[in-house]
Amino acid sequence: MSAQQVLFDAPGPKGKRRILIGNIAGVLLVLGLLGYVVFALAGQGQFEAAKWTPFLEGRTWEFFILPGLLSTLKAAAVAVVTSIAFGLLFGIGRLSHLAPIRWIAGLVVEFLRAVPVLLMMIFLWLALSRVPFIDDPIFVAVVTALTLYNGSVIAELVRSGVYGLPKGQREAAMAIGMTPGKSLRSVEIPQALVAMLPAMVSQFVVILKDSALGYIIGYAELLQYSRRLGVGEGNLLQSLLIAAFIFILINFALSSAANKLSTLLSFRTGRKVKKTEDPELATAAPAP
Repeated sequence: MSAQQVLFDAPGPKGKRRILIGNIAGVLLVLGLLGYVVFALAGQGQFEAAKWTPFLEGRTWEFFILPGLLSTLKAAAVAVVTSIAFGLLFGIGRLSHLAPIRWIAGLVVEFLRAVPVLLMMIFLWLALSRVPFIDDPIFVAVVTALTLYNGSVIAELVRSGVYGLPKGQREAAMAIGMTPGKSLRSVEIPQALVAMLPAMVSQFVVILKDSALGYIIGYAELLQYSRRLGVGEGNLLQSLLIAAFIFILINFALSSAANKLSTLLSFRTGRKVKKTEDPELATAAPAP
């Protein structure tokens, strides 16, 4: 028997022909929709040079694009650091040999993963606005919501990374006199972090994208600044497209870094991390 199992029968000549026809029809449909959108936008004057020339002016980048980008990166950078700390703390808690700690950590992680980030931002903003010693409750609400949600996802990545290690790692640590807790901290967690680092970098992409939700509660990030620019210049569509393009560039750079880390670090753990668009679904598979 072949080592690879066939999940479906290979299509015959008629099946291949139907697949080809379906692919061609799909491409033509997409091209037709794209052409219709371009034609409609051109009819409304959205491709006129006057709507794009503001992005060639220095003041546009100085007072709108760059301040918004810096605010986005600031919130994302702080949330990345705090999410890693939160994820490590609760990830280790979920792996604790003490049942009460495991239950509490599991309850917190599962609850935070189930609550939408935007809902957390709104709730925290309303709550923190009543605290007198917090100077910027909007920023704190955005960062805290990103930390709680993405930190809980990182905690699951840590837990799955440890469970994916060969059992011999813990057995070897126990054989030289380590306690289960010391084995977890000194042997298993470091290897799990190396194995799950590409998935963690992919989670940073989620943090960056979700920071745009701060616009709903008034956080002045890239989306907010782009909207202000578009309203002032009368080119809202163009401003949002430029903001989207900047997000795509940054996310593409992070995704490329995650893929390179997956290749460079796979030999450290003897397995390869499957590439996936959803970091929460990232799993580790044994190397052949």
